[in-house]
Amino acid sequence: MDFLNFLNFGLLDFIEIILVAVLLYYVYKLVKGTAAINIFIGIVIIFIIWKITEALEMDVLSFIFGGFIKGGIIALFIVFQQEIRKFLLMVGSTNFAKKRNFLKHFKFLKQEINTDTDVEAIVNACTKMSATKTGAIIVIERSNSLEFVKDSGDTMGMEVNVPTLESIFFKNSPLHDGAIIIEGNRVTATRVILPVSRATKIPQRFGLRHRAAVGITEKTDALVLVVSEETGQISYIRDGEFVLYEDLNTLQDVLQNDLG
Repeated sequence: MDFLNFLNFGLLDFIEIILVAVLLYYVYKLVKGTAAINIFIGIVIIFIIWKITEALEMDVLSFIFGGFIKGGIIALFIVFQQEIRKFLLMVGSTNFAKKRNFLKHFKFLKQEINTDTDVEAIVNACTKMSATKTGAIIVIERSNSLEFVKDSGDTMGMEVNVPTLESIFFKNSPLHDGAIIIEGNRVTATRVILPVSRATKIPQRFGLRHRAAVGITEKTDALVLVVSEETGQISYIRDGEFVLYEDLNTLQDVLQNDLG
């Protein structure tokens, strides 16, 4: 009888299942590629074990696992603080006034991240700027909206290529100060002010450019390339961490993979 009742579900039940699936998918996307993914998988496993022990009426084990799940909500907020912040910032940055772009802001509903970015041009531009020690900070948007920082800069619509990127960060250019935002294969904003990270793990030798790069990647899933004005070193930052690479070809492959 219980089995028949289980099969007898309506439209609202179907919608609820779809929404739960979308929610779980987005949570997975937030923690994918970070240390939190292992914690997320562990929680899912414990939850499944709890439900199995509950169904088998194994009271002691069910009580233990149930207590862990029910009493660990506060701990989860602490562990997933960075990921929860990303989600809330994404939701909070949605500009409902722009009705024509309404769906654009809900990028977590997309199955894939836009991969038409000219990664080779970006890396080549960084290489040339590195040779001349021209400071630069390039932010590549992925699934999280960057509208909340784009508003601090100037709106643009330029195609991504080496001359464009070099001209923006040329020392005498009025656009060189601040970061640029790349969406798809277009520079959509320049002179953008980014949130600065206060993390103590960042080495002292890195300045505000690098702290800003870490800051935006702590709050969103954006990818950032930084060219140091002092040393010419090219840094790649993702998920609030510096990503090590062997050479520029490796950097291009890693960047392409992260976008794909």
